[in-house]
Amino acid sequence: MKKRYAVFGLLAGVIIALDQITKIIISRTIPLYDSVPVINGFFNLVHIHNRGMAFGLMNRPGNDITFRILTFITLVAVIGLLIWYIKLNDTSWKVTIAFSLILGGAVGNLIDRLYLKKVIDFLDFYVGSWRWPAFNVADSAITVGTCLLAYFLFSTPQPQKEKIPGK
Repeated sequence: MKKRYAVFGLLAGVIIALDQITKIIISRTIPLYDSVPVINGFFNLVHIHNRGMAFGLMNRPGNDITFRILTFITLVAVIGLLIWYIKLNDTSWKVTIAFSLILGGAVGNLIDRLYLKKVIDFLDFYVGSWRWPAFNVADSAITVGTCLLAYFLFSTPQPQKEKIPGK
């Protein structure tokens, strides 16, 4: 049981560190709103600030109420994830990994919100004129972790109730 919590904390910590390190590198090497092509016609590194949610949703400059609500929701989500994970009876590594990714990503973006009042995004994928909103390591971890968790929770067979004879 203790090993499960150690892996959970370690992996979440690695995600937080990777997220923060990549954001520091981007902030120090790419000027704000600049773009560096990595794969022409498909992928750039950019440096933008996002006061909204993942992938630029609700990104409205000067909207302090949105910022405060998102910060509060993230804090509640982090606490809820921790409680859910602790109470979860599933001790499988796959669920631990999924929860670690979600928690690490949420905390990574929360650190930005609390210290910078915005989140740094830098991964920019596009094809022609179609662009995916810029995102970061934390957003990626949250997305992958959520998809994995949903898959693991919904693909696990549920115990069947015994049928009572005659009913």
